[in-house]
Amino acid sequence: MAASCVAASELLHNMNKQISAFYPKVSCVVRRLSTSSSRCDGQLQPRAQSAPQHLIGVVGLEIHAQINSNTKLFSGSSVRFSAPPNSLVSFFDASLPGTLPVLNKRCVEAAVMTGLALNCSINRKSFFDRKHYFYADLPAGYQITQQRRPIAVDGVLNYSLLGGKKRNQMIRKTVSIKQVQLEQDSGKSLHDDVRSQTLIDLNRAGVGLMELVMEPEMSCGEEAAAAVRELQLILQALGTCQGNMSEGQLRVDANVSVHRPGEPLGTRTEVKNINSARYLARAIDYEIQRQIDVLQRGGTVQNETRTYDSKSGETVPMRDKEGLQDYRFMPEPNLPPLIVYEDNASLPTGIEACQAVVVQKIREGLPELPSVKRDRLVETYGILPEHSFTLVNEDGLVEYFEAVLRATKKEPRKVIGWVTNELLGHLKLHDMSVSQSPISPPALAELLELQETGHISSSVAKQVFQEMWRSSGKTAPQIIQELDLGLVSDAAQLHSICQRVVDSHPDEVQAIRNGNKKVLNKLMGLVQKETKGRADPVSVRAILQVLTS
Repeated sequence: MAASCVAASELLHNMNKQISAFYPKVSCVVRRLSTSSSRCDGQLQPRAQSAPQHLIGVVGLEIHAQINSNTKLFSGSSVRFSAPPNSLVSFFDASLPGTLPVLNKRCVEAAVMTGLALNCSINRKSFFDRKHYFYADLPAGYQITQQRRPIAVDGVLNYSLLGGKKRNQMIRKTVSIKQVQLEQDSGKSLHDDVRSQTLIDLNRAGVGLMELVMEPEMSCGEEAAAAVRELQLILQALGTCQGNMSEGQLRVDANVSVHRPGEPLGTRTEVKNINSARYLARAIDYEIQRQIDVLQRGGTVQNETRTYDSKSGETVPMRDKEGLQDYRFMPEPNLPPLIVYEDNASLPTGIEACQAVVVQKIREGLPELPSVKRDRLVETYGILPEHSFTLVNEDGLVEYFEAVLRATKKEPRKVIGWVTNELLGHLKLHDMSVSQSPISPPALAELLELQETGHISSSVAKQVFQEMWRSSGKTAPQIIQELDLGLVSDAAQLHSICQRVVDSHPDEVQAIRNGNKKVLNKLMGLVQKETKGRADPVSVRAILQVLTS
């Protein structure tokens, strides 16, 4: 075997030399395909030191989170989704001459709270700047943002994703948060292709945003989507952003490039305005592979802005960035420096706590964050980290799980399977949220109590669950009675059924007597089939062991 491997290697080496001699400009290497069992474990084999390393993706994110506030960042106009066009526009939003910005305290508090939750340093003094660019939906010709010194910097986001062969292992990762800054949103351009015209809606103009910049420390779409989902959960827990991506409350721009490890980062492209975590993952993975294909063909990746087409599953060009855009940043002359205070003791004379933004007060009011909640669930109920990950990541599932526990004596580790497998599986299948479940927590708890107390078997419990899902409003006891699904309580009847099964399967009985105890499970299944799942497995096993001994 060893001799044949050496001979094959020499043959391939000679073939490669001949190819190089005839086609010097062609990069072609003939490789020996290995089918040996050593590669079946899924681990990559060590490469020769001279072999070039694979290109890998590098992903950074810019996320615009709409602040959950009743009014806009610098005006008293209301904030409401789907309001009639141009019905929520103040003179300042429309940039009429002589109007001045008035900073919304709620938006500042939301930014500070978000920064604290992301382990950021809060700048006690930050500044507002004008960023000049010209779009029809930006009536002032500039956006008020925080370019020089944002309100929060140098944070970190801890997030998790499911990995492993069965995707049931929780993998923890972190990504650095460069900054959190306050800025205005723009209006909307509504394109009417039928009439070949563009209409402007300024309802969104001036709405408060937090721009969160994540460093390029992720490598694929799955990681980016997991980080965005964790951020979404944090913002929702804080109440600083509702995080509804379908309504544009959380919009993601992905900066994507590829390079070989140890080499400088490659030319990046920016994929703009992705409003779904699922589309984000697909867009990034497509863009990484597209750039790799371009480079492997000898091409050059263009520094450009792209958008994701969800129908084709591809990113398509919007505009190039070869000419560096000059935003002509300048200090906002109509706003003084933004000052926040560490605690009440640091407040200047004459300023009361209710008039200022006090970091210590906000820190003390932070709610339970998703990562803390996961740890609490594991510690309190003894469930696996993977289960806590699923519970927290699904809206309303933690509350559902805990409501079931309050109504049943069944162990949490047994309840969790019903919630994350049976209930969540049905919800996903029917594209429903937890709040839309036809089975309430008390109803599920009642079903589990019947199983726990021995009134029904586990297989019957699942059958009853299916009926409860289809027949909304019917209780577990009603379904059990209507379908006669209660456990066979007559010992003589159960013994008779087991005896018939044993008598009709002499080969299996002989195999058990010869030492193959696993065959007993087959007989148990036959008994359950005879009783339609109504037999107590413990009793059945005990009877069959006696009859086959």
